[in-house]
Amino acid sequence: MRASITCVQKPKPQSKPSSSKVRSTNSNHRRPLPLRVGIFLTIDFHNRLNSQPSRGAAHSRTMKTNLLTKALAPLALASNLVLAEDKPIIHDGEYNFLAAQHGEKWAAQDKEIDAKLAEIKKKNGDKRPNILYILIDDVSFGQMGDPKMNYVMGIKTPNLNKLSSESLNFMRMYTEPSCTPTRAAFLTGRLPVRSGIKEVKVALVGEGLPANEVTIAEVLKQAGYNTAHIGKWHQGDIEQAYPHNQGFDFAAFPLHQQVQLTVMTPESGKANNQFGYNASLRNDTFELDKKFRPFGLVTGVEATAGGKAKEVDLKPGEEWTHAHYVKMNERYQKQILEQVESLAKKDEPFFLQYWPLYPLNFVVPENPKTLNGGFMAEKLELLDTWVGELLAKLEETGEADNTIVCFMADNGLMYHYEGTSGLNQLIYRGGKTDFTEGGIRVDAFMRWPAAIKPNSYAGDIVHVSDLFTTFARLGEAKQFIPRDRIIDGIDQTSLILEGELNGRRDYVYVYQNDILRGIVKQEYKMHMPAPGMPGAAAPVFNVFRDPREEHPQIGTALWSGASFQDMAYRHMMMIKKYPHNKLGKGIPYEGIENLRPESVETVKTFMSWQPQK
Repeated sequence: MRASITCVQKPKPQSKPSSSKVRSTNSNHRRPLPLRVGIFLTIDFHNRLNSQPSRGAAHSRTMKTNLLTKALAPLALASNLVLAEDKPIIHDGEYNFLAAQHGEKWAAQDKEIDAKLAEIKKKNGDKRPNILYILIDDVSFGQMGDPKMNYVMGIKTPNLNKLSSESLNFMRMYTEPSCTPTRAAFLTGRLPVRSGIKEVKVALVGEGLPANEVTIAEVLKQAGYNTAHIGKWHQGDIEQAYPHNQGFDFAAFPLHQQVQLTVMTPESGKANNQFGYNASLRNDTFELDKKFRPFGLVTGVEATAGGKAKEVDLKPGEEWTHAHYVKMNERYQKQILEQVESLAKKDEPFFLQYWPLYPLNFVVPENPKTLNGGFMAEKLELLDTWVGELLAKLEETGEADNTIVCFMADNGLMYHYEGTSGLNQLIYRGGKTDFTEGGIRVDAFMRWPAAIKPNSYAGDIVHVSDLFTTFARLGEAKQFIPRDRIIDGIDQTSLILEGELNGRRDYVYVYQNDILRGIVKQEYKMHMPAPGMPGAAAPVFNVFRDPREEHPQIGTALWSGASFQDMAYRHMMMIKKYPHNKLGKGIPYEGIENLRPESVETVKTFMSWQPQK
């Protein structure tokens, strides 16, 4: 593919962005030029997606990038260069198949939506909307926003219930089976398999979100938004993957996730929610490998764009405990309130992410406040209080009417602790890591008083990646979406403004790691056939009749087999044309200025067995 590249001066932040379709190459973002590498991809219907670099591809890309960088370097230094590519957004084959059937109707509707957005903007002082995106961990569909379910579960969530009543409720919001892929899908607008972010990692990995992926924060920042991230990140432990290097002006986040922060604590061990980690709770009679258990892991850091990160609240040699975890959660709640107050005072709109660590918690409460009493249910109720505080602060600033608030979970519950945690499978079967509906269907609400009808519901299918493209359009930043890769996120502005039956997606591809495990189409869902099995033998479920996917249909659903197979082929043909990106690689914890000695030692140990480059 030959890109038409022109050099233009990067526009300063403004209420109305330039119409040029440009991508930032600001050095703080560390984004290489959009040069594609040819990759030979072998794909079959049995979902084995394997790729390898073609001979000389990496060298060729490096040479091209170096030559172009050298040629443009003087101009880049002088004018803070950006690149412009005048191309349409590249979508997956199934969307193109739908657009061929509905394109004219959608184009006409988009003109009406543009006029409506212009009117909304005019009524709000010619200011684009702020965006507050709240993403919580591991809560299954039906457990938030419904007073009736509060009685079923024995908890009270009045603030989430109120938010739901003021919002458009997405009744078929699909995520990825686990938290890291879901977050990558939102950030990039791409299925996580495309960016290499395919699974959850716990300790040191030397991997992360690649520098050449373009996040929604970068897209909106290019259009003049102020950006900040507070809370869980979980996109890798290498410098290029940190949020302040992925488009956020300020970020406060843990390097890892709750397995380290709340499971690997003495208190969790004593609660019998973890075993074998803490020295005081095990017998090491036959231990030879003293480094089998992760040690010296970095906890929480803070950073600003272009700078180094700094670890906070843990001294050298100090053991991380549940008290530290509680303090971390309280600190993030305090910081999100500070960010709302600070950003609301600025002239530019803001994009603010709050990704709490709660309700994940593995220490049994001594004096439960809920009828439920489970260690996660208790924290879900506390989180409800904190969300109430956040929305009240937003109201105080006077920005609530023109702020899009989107609240959702990243996947289903961690059912490995089902029962004692207080959270359970409800309507749908399964949870975290599963490709059944219980793993990938979540509660999701969107409130925008200036534009969204309150207490409304939409049964249209939505995928978390759609928020990327939709937020870009609502922020007048769609021109900054890259045009050199597949963007899976569909612009769902028509659904948000016009309501139910105005969605532009009726399908979802469901991956576990890099294997395509299921396809959702309308009310049907095929579990992909095992290797060697014909497509006709694949089980198909009607998710309305059988929401728990317990009664597979084969003979009665034979008519659908060829259509699902066609969907898989269309999807894989686009993968072959636009191969997956490579996962970012590097040395863990680079870019953190105050590593503790034990953290330095654990990096040294990790790198001692890594292949030498």
